[in-house]
Amino acid sequence: MGFLRHRDDESGGERFLMREKLLAIGDDFWIENEQGERAYKVNGKAVRLRQTFVLEDVSGDEVARIQERKLSIRDKIAIERGGDTAATVHKALVGIRDRFAIDVEHGADMKAHGNVVDHEYEIERDGDTVATISKKWFRVRESYGVDVAAGEDVALVLAITVAIDSLTSRD
Repeated sequence: MGFLRHRDDESGGERFLMREKLLAIGDDFWIENEQGERAYKVNGKAVRLRQTFVLEDVSGDEVARIQERKLSIRDKIAIERGGDTAATVHKALVGIRDRFAIDVEHGADMKAHGNVVDHEYEIERDGDTVATISKKWFRVRESYGVDVAAGEDVALVLAITVAIDSLTSRD
């Protein structure tokens, strides 16, 4: 699947194709890289009481578990790795537009801002862009791109993107 335009900055990061708002329990889909190759699989677990997705690499190994947290005041999704919480994504309480706070367990926290519902937003850490999410790069309808900056934890950023999509798609 070709991209409509090339990167302006050639940052050395990676770009991925995601499906738009098609996340549902029991749904599985592949995340493709810039060359159109399958890179990660999002596996929607069907027999859970809470919304759960598993991010797997191409060989089927679990890289992250994305799981809704019940019994909280606001919507919250935890991203687990190896049984430990790596990050928690939740809606920020301030502002008119959707904003998300990402609490990272062993690192600096992040935030997502922009037009989250329309998949035109950025994920930032300390003012630096970690990832840019946009629908403009693809010819495929109901798809959007995730451009992950060089040196970032790709699997964590993709898991955060799945968590944000899950939180916005049930509104």
